[in-house]
Amino acid sequence: MNSFLNRRTFLQQTVHGLSSIALLDLLSRDQLLAASGPIRPIIDPARPFAARKPHFAPKAKRVVMVFCSGALSHVDTFDYKPALFKYHDQPMPGGNVVTFQGEQGNLIKPLRDFKPRGQSGKMTSDLLPKLGGCVDDFFFCHGMTSKTNTHGPGETFMSTGQTLEGFPSAGAWVNYALGTENENLPSYIAIPDPRGNPQAAGNNWSAAFLPAAYQGTAFNAENPIRFLARPDGISASTDKATADFLKRLNERHLEKFPGDSELAARIASYELAAKMQMTVPALTDLSSEPAHVLKMYGADDPTNTVKAGYAKNCILARRLCEQGVRFVQVFNGAYAMGEGVGNWDGHKTIATQYPGHAEVLDQPTAALFLDLKQRGLLADTLFVFCTEFGRMPTFQKGASGRDHNPSGFTCILAGAGVQTGAKHHGETDEFGWRAAVDVTSVYDFHATILHLLGLDHERLTFRLNGLDQKLTGVEECHVVKSILA
Repeated sequence: MNSFLNRRTFLQQTVHGLSSIALLDLLSRDQLLAASGPIRPIIDPARPFAARKPHFAPKAKRVVMVFCSGALSHVDTFDYKPALFKYHDQPMPGGNVVTFQGEQGNLIKPLRDFKPRGQSGKMTSDLLPKLGGCVDDFFFCHGMTSKTNTHGPGETFMSTGQTLEGFPSAGAWVNYALGTENENLPSYIAIPDPRGNPQAAGNNWSAAFLPAAYQGTAFNAENPIRFLARPDGISASTDKATADFLKRLNERHLEKFPGDSELAARIASYELAAKMQMTVPALTDLSSEPAHVLKMYGADDPTNTVKAGYAKNCILARRLCEQGVRFVQVFNGAYAMGEGVGNWDGHKTIATQYPGHAEVLDQPTAALFLDLKQRGLLADTLFVFCTEFGRMPTFQKGASGRDHNPSGFTCILAGAGVQTGAKHHGETDEFGWRAAVDVTSVYDFHATILHLLGLDHERLTFRLNGLDQKLTGVEECHVVKSILA
């Protein structure tokens, strides 16, 4: 047998090969071919903030995330458990469970009654009535679980997908993947509570090993970006002349060393800072907001300065969405005031602490959501409401509060690409202790958020120490398809 190809065989195989290549290309274009291998964004070092294409057509262009620091109790807010009313002040059947702080006490009914809300009749607590009024637009993830029962690691896990420090936040990953729609502002902005930072502080908006340009920029309505304004005695012309001189020096150096991506990124950061000097002051000046808008948010409340401050942060978040900021993270709760005082860590006196926290959270957050909806921004904005873990259906023995519960809690999604009608995925058991049906990990939650932004969580990677790092880590996880509209 002749080991060489004859002319006819060669032509046949060539035609078949070319046909296969063409078919693969068509399938790939139509997203009918299974993904293989990572896709890293192609980033121009001189324009690290420039908009970049997603992996596939997105439902959402941006995210606004409200993060309740301190572990908001699901059984007192959105996860209705009639058994807690029926078995109030009785031991949980099955004996003691592992708790974080102290011995387990008896089952305790929710702090407030639950009522049906909206056309769907979804049962939610009177503790958050205005958010309850939005339920028809919400999708509830009732079977959430966490890997940790400690606040700092829990916040870090919800924000970064890892319990340890040193990993990029979800906002940084999105910033890295997609860039910004407005090159006059950072693509990722974190808004701390007016009372201070969450327990994990900057871990929640860190870029970690991603380029530093993709870290969240932290400021709020009452404390704009520090050192942005010109120092006293420096005129606008002097400031500009200095910036232009530095730019010329940097560009001259870059011509000699064109491969210096860090310098190119630094130049881009300087240019962004200069643009922010013009845009941020106007952005944070809420004096132009109509009186009825301030009232809707509760920003004009003279009796509750914390609520008014948080309300202004929510208005700022809406303004940032209007300006095309890709990822806005709004924090409700801070740890500077101690356990449960300025946050949702209700261990000891939850009945006296939670109503005050609810007053701060409820009206401004609901107003933010409704304002986004009324202005048409929800059409391409994903609204996320989350916390680091839940709380126990029992009180702690000898205390009047609920211990940490990473085994089951609730997060909410709404807006672009999300089903409406108060639908839900997952359930906790009859007492709200453990996720029992359609258990949803934080990785699943992150994968779904990325999917709605047109990003494949398996393929969005960054090469570090020989490994392709991902927001969703190495454990098996999936997009929660029941969430998708």
